[in-house]
Amino acid sequence: MYALLFRDTGLSVWQISSLFALWSVTGVLLEVPSGAWADSVSRRRLLWIGPLLTAAGFALWTFLPSYGAFALGFVLWGAGGALASGACEALVYDELERLGAADTYARVMGRARAAGLLAVMAATGLAGPVFAWGGHTAVGAASVLVCLLAAATAARLPEHRTPAAGQDNWTATLKAGLAEARADRSVRGALLLVPAVTAVWGALDEYTPLLVRDTGVSDALVPYLLLLIWAGATAGGLLAGAGERLGTKGLAALLGVAALALAVGAGAGTLAGIALVALAFGGFQAASVLADARLQQRIDDSGRATLTSVAGLGTDLATVAVYAGYGALGTATGHGTAFAWFAVPYLVTALLLASRGRAARA
Repeated sequence: MYALLFRDTGLSVWQISSLFALWSVTGVLLEVPSGAWADSVSRRRLLWIGPLLTAAGFALWTFLPSYGAFALGFVLWGAGGALASGACEALVYDELERLGAADTYARVMGRARAAGLLAVMAATGLAGPVFAWGGHTAVGAASVLVCLLAAATAARLPEHRTPAAGQDNWTATLKAGLAEARADRSVRGALLLVPAVTAVWGALDEYTPLLVRDTGVSDALVPYLLLLIWAGATAGGLLAGAGERLGTKGLAALLGVAALALAVGAGAGTLAGIALVALAFGGFQAASVLADARLQQRIDDSGRATLTSVAGLGTDLATVAVYAGYGALGTATGHGTAFAWFAVPYLVTALLLASRGRAARA
């Protein structure tokens, strides 16, 4: 609802776009430094500080609506998201490893991401009635409350790790993490795989309403078809644990099948095609969790959050590139064709994984 708040406050389209750009730049600039900080201090601490920053930003929007307050709120929101990125994955993996259950990481994170998608769907459904009842003030107050509950929940997460000697300097931690990536080819490959799998479908998700509308359905049916796509992504998260047994060759096959489903489904321009897009998004969600799990398995505990944040930075930059590419393709060819073309990077990634799997067996 925040875009509506900006318009109702009197902001122009240019001002709204500048706010979104500020949000993205904040996340990109803080992504890797925040990961190094998570490795040098308590990761749990960053996980509860992040939602508090976001809550402060939403409070500014709600009670002091103006361009300056919106800009500061986006900086706080971007900083809060950056603090959690990397720290969350590292904390979960380390605690599972301590319990001797690191092999369940993909299942745990897959369920968490599925729960997140369900929460988004629930929030989308509730936004209308809450707005009708109390306007932007009610929506903003509810958003602040949810962030405070998230901070309270994060503060109760278990954490038994203590930074090793020499890790109290975050710049030294950052250098050590990047040195690990340079020295280990398998770590570099895992770092590149995360944005290669995650960025494209994450960006395409923003355009799914336009793809659905192009099938010719009425606007009233668009939300229900979007729920179908989200249901596919949710199922993919829930099935990620089982997919961990696939190995490199199986992951390549998963990406290849999902890419073909995306290309055929989007290009069809029919309701049945949207079902194939939902299937594709399920495959991409599962592959995203599996790519993250492969990265966690290959990096050292001391630099886990740092390198996870490096992968997150790669995802952010690749996502921006997809937005730019989609702008050109979508304008020239239409949404269905643009979606189909963006299946190509997944086919390339699947071929590279398959060739690496054959080389490893040899």
